Amino acid sequence: MKILHCADIHLGSKMEAKLPKEKSDVRKTEVRGAFNRAVEYAQRHGIKVILLCGDVFDSDRPLKKDKDFFYSVVKNNSDIDFLYLRGNHDTLESYTEYGLENLKTFSTAWTSYEYGDVCITGVESAEENSVAMYSSLNLDKTKKNIVMLHGQIGDTSGKDKINLNKLRNKNIDYLALGHIHYFNGGKLDERGKYVYPGCLEGRGFDEAGEKGFVIIDTDCFSYDFVGNSCRMIREENVDISGAADAYSSYKIIKNIVNCPSKDILRVNLTGEVSFDGDGLERELEELLSGDYYFVSVKNKTSRRFSAEELAGDISLKGEFIRTVLKSDYPEDEKNKIISVGLRALSGREVE
Repeated sequence: MKILHCADIHLGSKMEAKLPKEKSDVRKTEVRGAFNRAVEYAQRHGIKVILLCGDVFDSDRPLKKDKDFFYSVVKNNSDIDFLYLRGNHDTLESYTEYGLENLKTFSTAWTSYEYGDVCITGVESAEENSVAMYSSLNLDKTKKNIVMLHGQIGDTSGKDKINLNKLRNKNIDYLALGHIHYFNGGKLDERGKYVYPGCLEGRGFDEAGEKGFVIIDTDCFSYDFVGNSCRMIREENVDISGAADAYSSYKIIKNIVNCPSKDILRVNLTGEVSFDGDGLERELEELLSGDYYFVSVKNKTSRRFSAEELAGDISLKGEFIRTVLKSDYPEDEKNKIISVGLRALSGREVE
C-alpha cells in the first residue's frame, strides 16, 4: 500500500517573500495549485490515502475561497481518504464541510484509522495533552503503525513540541510529521523512522529549495520525496570582488547564477569592492528583474578602503574613522570596526 504524506500547505498565506501585490496574488493561487497537483498525483498512481499533517490553512480564520477550494477538492476526490490533523496555524479550523465520509479528522485524544494491516493514529497538540499524550499511546505491535503529529522534534515535551525520546519503542513504523518546511527525516528507533515532508510550495526566502511531498510504501516503510512546487525559491551567494560598478556586478551574477526564469531568486553579494555600494541592491534588482519571476538582492560586501585617506573626509564617516584610528584597539580590530561602521553608516545590514 502506498500513502501520500504532506503538510504545511498554508492555504491563504500572505506570502513572505515581500512580493508586489499582483505577484503575491498569483503565488496564493499557485499554493492552491500545489495541493491540487499532489491530489492529482495520488489519483494517477492509485493512492487512496493522503496524510495532511497540520497547517492546511495559514490561519484559524481562513478566507472563504480557500476553505471552499480545500473542501471541494476533498469532496470531488471521494475515492481518496484525507486524514487531516490540525497544526498550530489552523488549530481552530471548524471543519465547516460536514458529512464528507472521506475526510478523517483528529482531536486532542489519540484517534486511529485502519486500512487492512496498516493503522494510522494521530493526536492534535494542545496545552492539556502535551505531556500526557505519550503515556496514552498504545499501538498493536502486530500492525503496521503510522503515527501523525505536528510540531518541532526535540528532547522536551510541550505544545507544538514532539519529544522523540518518549516515542521510541512504541511500535511506530513511520512517524509522519508536519511543522518544519523542508524535507527531513531520520531514525526513530530500531523499528521506525520519522519524516517531515516539508511544505508544498515555498513562500519566503527562508523556504528555499525543492518543495513537495513524500510517498510511503507500507510494505517496507521506504519513502521517496516527490518535488511538486511550481516555482523554486533559490538563494545564491555571489562574490563580486572583481566588479567595478553595478553593471559589471550584474554580469558576474549572470555568469555564476544558474536559475530558471520562472523561479524566485535571492542574491547575497559578498566580497570586497572598491566602489561605493550605496543603492547597489536597487540597481541590480532593476537589471535582473526581467530575468526571473522575482529578485531580491542583499549587499553583504565590504568596502575596500584606505582608512588614512577616508579619515580626511569632512563628514560623519570621516569623523567616525578618525575616532577609531585614535583608539587603543589593535590595528586589525580597527579595520574590522571601520568596515562594519561604514556598512552601518551607508544603511546596509550589519551581521
